[in-house]
Amino acid sequence: MPTLALILAAGLGKRMKSSLPKVLHPILGDPSLLWVLRALPPEVGHAVVVVHHGKEQVEAALASWAKAGLLPCPATTVDQGEPLGTGHAVARAIPELDRLGAERVVILCGDVPLIRRETVAALARSEGSILAMDLDDPAGYGRVLEEDGALRSLVEHKDAPEAVRAIRRVNGGAYALPWAPLREALGRLTNANAQGEYYLTDAVMDVASKVRVAVDLCEPSEMMGMNSRVDQATLQRFAQERVNRAWMEAGVTFLDPAATLVGPRVELGQDVVLAPGARLEGEVTVGASTQVGQGVVITDSALAEGVEVRPYCVINRSKVGPGAMVGPFAHLREGTVLDAGVHMGNFVETKKSHLHAGAKANHLSYLGDCEVGERTNIGAGLITCNYDGFNKHRTHIGKDVFVGSDCQLVAPITLGDGCLIGAGSTLTQDVPADAIALTRAPLTVRDGGASRLRTRLKAIKQGTKR
Repeated sequence: MPTLALILAAGLGKRMKSSLPKVLHPILGDPSLLWVLRALPPEVGHAVVVVHHGKEQVEAALASWAKAGLLPCPATTVDQGEPLGTGHAVARAIPELDRLGAERVVILCGDVPLIRRETVAALARSEGSILAMDLDDPAGYGRVLEEDGALRSLVEHKDAPEAVRAIRRVNGGAYALPWAPLREALGRLTNANAQGEYYLTDAVMDVASKVRVAVDLCEPSEMMGMNSRVDQATLQRFAQERVNRAWMEAGVTFLDPAATLVGPRVELGQDVVLAPGARLEGEVTVGASTQVGQGVVITDSALAEGVEVRPYCVINRSKVGPGAMVGPFAHLREGTVLDAGVHMGNFVETKKSHLHAGAKANHLSYLGDCEVGERTNIGAGLITCNYDGFNKHRTHIGKDVFVGSDCQLVAPITLGDGCLIGAGSTLTQDVPADAIALTRAPLTVRDGGASRLRTRLKAIKQGTKR
């Protein structure tokens, strides 16, 4: 039986006060809508996303996620047009759901990011169900009235008598319903209410009058919506606690879980240690026994086992090999590859560079668009001058090379294996293997010159004052 997902993502999100659509605001680095899509289980064969406000941005995001392989199933969009309520949003998707041959529809909200895959899977398997939650303070929520585990009525808070307001079980806003009776119920919806809107809950009750709709409970955090920046911060805290606890149970050490952010697509090996302030987002893998220091930010990168990342490094779209040491205060930009045992020291920046096994760049250097051979030592202050104002050029440094401090290598250039580059050199030509190269100017010493210069400058200054 084809089970499809319908995700409501058309809202403006006025209280977010943002040009970014509400469903694209991130939780632990991933947009809310991506969290919801990722929760779809294999039982769901297609997702229809209802859009309107920020339609182009949402559709562009969906396309990029599909290209990156982040979606569990194909996704298409339907434009709600002028928003006239949740029932109207679902009704606008009727042609698309018919085209896809829907028999059961799971309805979720794109701004409710923390629903679990297990919860959605249970929904998808049911003939009909509604998610509910028990709240200590249910004020403002629609109450769920049930009989023998089946939905009997949904009562809005403002319409509920005191006896009903005492009920703590409230509507979570997620449903799984057979498509045929739901489609008919949508056709009978009216907007004869104070808000002048078409309510999905009216259609749900219509369906429940004809088929059994079970009431299933979930954790309140799974149904919390993101309607403001305060909500976003609360959701991030819930997600942080959930993700970090799972990794601690899997054998990862968090020195301060409350101060460490690990995204939902991160994979951590056993005995990884994360220091306070570490933030890992996107597609990140960290091998066993790797240590990530305080204030480190890692995005879309892979670290092998036994790596030590010292405090306050930034690593983006890079690969770090086993046993490598990075930082402190190093910046690995996109396209950086560090092989086994590489040492990358403080205030070193790399971009599209490959340092082979055992290479070292321990101090204050920029390595852009370059290849560094095995066991080569890069002295402090090296700059690969890779950009001529129009094009980028590569630098090739062989193995077992020693590059002295404060050198500039003007690309394109190749340094042969085993050569030695004297400190302070600016090189514009290739250097053969095993050669010594330097461009240092001869030293000039003038005895007593310092005193003579100070006397002359003093006289000039006094003459100026007169």
